[in-house]
Amino acid sequence: MIGTLYIVSAPSGAGKTSLVKALVDTVPDIAVSVSHTTRSRRPKEEEGVDYHFIDEADFAAMVERGEFLEHARVFGNWYGTARSTVTENLEHGTDVLLEIDWQGAQQVREALPEAISIFVLPPSRAELERRLRGRGQDSDAVIADRMAAAVEEMSHYAEYDYLIVNDSFGHALSDLMAIVHARRLRRSAQSRRFARELNELLG
Repeated sequence: MIGTLYIVSAPSGAGKTSLVKALVDTVPDIAVSVSHTTRSRRPKEEEGVDYHFIDEADFAAMVERGEFLEHARVFGNWYGTARSTVTENLEHGTDVLLEIDWQGAQQVREALPEAISIFVLPPSRAELERRLRGRGQDSDAVIADRMAAAVEEMSHYAEYDYLIVNDSFGHALSDLMAIVHARRLRRSAQSRRFARELNELLG
């Protein structure tokens, strides 16, 4: 495949989604894979933009047909990445970003070992809790559950190729962009991009 598949994982509240959006808005030829989910659509979310919203029966049927590259149950709902969408983009030379948890990341690495994995950490537990509470939409009990889930998620950071600490959004975004740019400067990628120039230089 010509494009590169990037896995980006983080605990809820670490800033992963904002970083990925800023990356896609800044760097050309990179896209976020839109996941399927069984959870209800939230206000302002759009079908096919934020998620593909389907019911559990349809999700189970897709699992049975082997249509997911990865899938996992998170906070009581199912999430999955459609295999066809990812492979089509990669074959056309578009880099693809997957925003998935550690469970999904393990499945993707098993299916596509060449995928590049990145873990985003908050600078501290206190800051993570502050960000979660700052959303103003969850009870103390929900916050406690999310903090416990965050610790479980963060315990898998060592399984990833790269580690970014989001203590400053600008610095974290620069780090994320550096990973993508370095990957694009590989000899194999540059040889394809500058094939005509290389032929002329060596001819």
